[in-house]
This record gives sequence, structure tokens and C-alpha cells, in this order.
Amino acid sequence: MSASKKTAWAVAAAVFLPLVLSAPAAHADGKDSQDTQPKPPPSMSKVGGALLGLPGTQVRLKAGAPVLPKELSARSWIVADAENGEVLASHNAHWPLAPASTLKMLFADTLLPKFPKTRNHLVTGQDLAGMGVGSSLVGVKEKQTYSVHDLWLGVFLRSGNDAVHVLTNMNHGLKQTVEDMNAQAVELQALDTKVISPDGYDAPGQVSSAYDLTLIARNGMTKPDFREYAATARATFPGIQKPGEKKRGTFEIQNTNRLLTGDFGVPPYQGIAGVKNGNTTHAGATFTGVAERNGRVLLVTVMNPSSKEQHAVYRETARLFDWGFASLGKVEPVGELVPPLSARTTSPVSAGAVDPATGKTLPAPPVHAVAAGRTGGAWTALGVAGGFVALLSGAAFLVNRRWPPAVARRRDRVGEQ
Repeated sequence: MSASKKTAWAVAAAVFLPLVLSAPAAHADGKDSQDTQPKPPPSMSKVGGALLGLPGTQVRLKAGAPVLPKELSARSWIVADAENGEVLASHNAHWPLAPASTLKMLFADTLLPKFPKTRNHLVTGQDLAGMGVGSSLVGVKEKQTYSVHDLWLGVFLRSGNDAVHVLTNMNHGLKQTVEDMNAQAVELQALDTKVISPDGYDAPGQVSSAYDLTLIARNGMTKPDFREYAATARATFPGIQKPGEKKRGTFEIQNTNRLLTGDFGVPPYQGIAGVKNGNTTHAGATFTGVAERNGRVLLVTVMNPSSKEQHAVYRETARLFDWGFASLGKVEPVGELVPPLSARTTSPVSAGAVDPATGKTLPAPPVHAVAAGRTGGAWTALGVAGGFVALLSGAAFLVNRRWPPAVARRRDRVGEQ
């Protein structure tokens, strides 16, 4: 080789070798070319903390903390303390993904306050028009009357798109409901979320994230009716009343949340209180759950596990719950669940805080949680009330960012009307 060629090779090596050595390890073995799994964006939202905007797993273990479960295949997940809002660990927390029926949590959080549960509605053909092929249904029928309470049972327990469509039409239609839901997402600072179809049916551009779904669930659980429906395992639902019949028949519906009701191979999770599951072709399986143990309440969201394990979304959720409860006090938070925009203050209420108007030290807000027990052979489930608002100085509302929990018991409403 001539001297000039040797010089050229030396220069090339000096330029390119450092680049090769500094390349990510994932590229070194050539697996990337065979990996067809979607990748999270390199940069995501930093709402709740800078670490939550990074791709990959985020956890800061202290001495004695258990390691994360190995059997986790979800594209995105999060474990958070529902009481104080601390994010204990996450994986691609802000990755915008198809949410499936977990989006119904935002639908409920937005529309529940709008209609009294005793209001009755006669269903029309227009109410049931436009449902996607293969939609989950509770059995709402045209020319039959249902109470708002019945319809919400259908939404929460059976993930009924028919019930969602009826409530949507009661709320002045699809356009208005989508606008309301997107506005509520902004209010909650769930900025990864974009609603196209209120029932969560796959739609181009419709996304949410594990972080956002956890925010939505946490806010939803501040509403007593939301907590009640989320914790209902079984209920009766109106059947068809034919002309001339004096009494309308009913049938039983069971919650599709496997961690609440159990299923073959999936036992009920101790202390579970909901919240919502989903599954579509595009989204895969999604789930957000809330559970209590020893007076502490955790929220876990899991999106689209790739594992072939049966009911993988529930099994991975249960593993993360177990890890979260075992890790309390043993990890440094990697972020926080932010409060709604309307709850933002510069002086959060906390133990030792001082009321500027009186100069007096404020007491800590009350925190209520009850250990799980057994009712009728099933575990009592506890929910999160949150959203404690204190009225101070006669005019100023100060909101505690630590969001105290309250009780929502698991319910079997069979036989109730």
C-alpha cells in the first residue's frame, strides 16, 4: 500500500472510529434491523418532570428497594402514588398511543356532572347510529327508556359503546362531546391526549399516554359517582319491555375489569377499585387501575403489552402494583402527577403552611383510607377521592397538591334498580 493510501486510511480511521464506538449499543448487534416494534419519540412531553419525557424506563432505587419486575412488555407504563402524586417509576410515560376504551375515563370525567342519574331517556335510532364494527355493547335498544344511572353502568361495567353514543347524543352530539373532552384534557394538563371518538374506538390521530390516563383516572376518582361505578363488579341492567307487558325484565352484567371480578387464571387483585380496561386492534390491551393496601393508594397504567401471556395487561399491572407497594419509601420519585390547571396555586396547603391573612399555622388536610376487608367473599375495594379544597381567608381557594384519598367500596349491585 502506498504512503498516500496509508495516510488516507489513517485519516478515515481517526474520523469514523470514534463515531462507531460512540454509537448506541442497540445498533451494535444488528438487532435493530430485525426489530419491528415501534419506538417511542426521542423527546416527549416533560409535564410532571424532565425524567418523564425521556424514552425508556425511569426509576431511582434507594437502598433496600426491590428491583422492577422482569416480566414487563408494555410499550408504556407508570406507577404513581395516588395520594401525594409522586411517580414511583415509569416507562415511556408520555408516549402518545391509541388508548382504546380507557379513554372512556375521560368521557365519564367530563360528562358525569352534566346529567342527574335519575334522568330517563328514550333511545332513538339516531342515538345508536355510527358505532364502529365490533364495538363492545351493553345491550341498549331503540325505543326503550333507560336512566342515566343505567347508561353509566353500561359504560363502566361493559364498556358499552352503545351507552356512550346515547350519552353523547344527550350532550348535543359528537362534535360537542369531543370538544368538551378535549377541553377537559387541557384542564387536567393531559396534553398528550387528543379525542376523536368519545368511546375510544380506533380513530386516526386519537391518542393518549400512560401519564395522561393516570391523571384522568385520578381526577375521575374525585367524583363519588365515578368511584361508585368504577368499583361496581356486577349489576342488573334493563332488558326489553314489550308492548302490553307490565314489568320490564332485567339481566346481569359483570365488569370486564379482570382484576376487579377475576377470570380464569386471573384472580381479583387485593384492594382493587377499578378503573378501566380497553382493547382494540390498533391499541392492543390497555388498563388503568387503582388499588389500596395498608392505607396507601397506588395508580398503575399499562399500555399495549407485547407478551403472548394470557391477560398480559392485567398480569403486568398486578406485578407493578406489587412492586409499587413494596417500594413505598424506598425509591426517589421520578416525577409527579400535576394538579388540574384550575387547582394551581403558589401556596399549597400542607402541614406547617402559614395562612398569610391570619399568620396562623394551617393543619394538614385530612387523609382517609381504610384497610381492605372481605364482603361476600370478595375483597373490598378502595378508591381515591382526591381534590381536597380548602377555603381560606374568606375568598382564596388553596388546593393541596397531595390530593388526599377517600373510600369507595367495591359494589355488587345485582338486584338493585
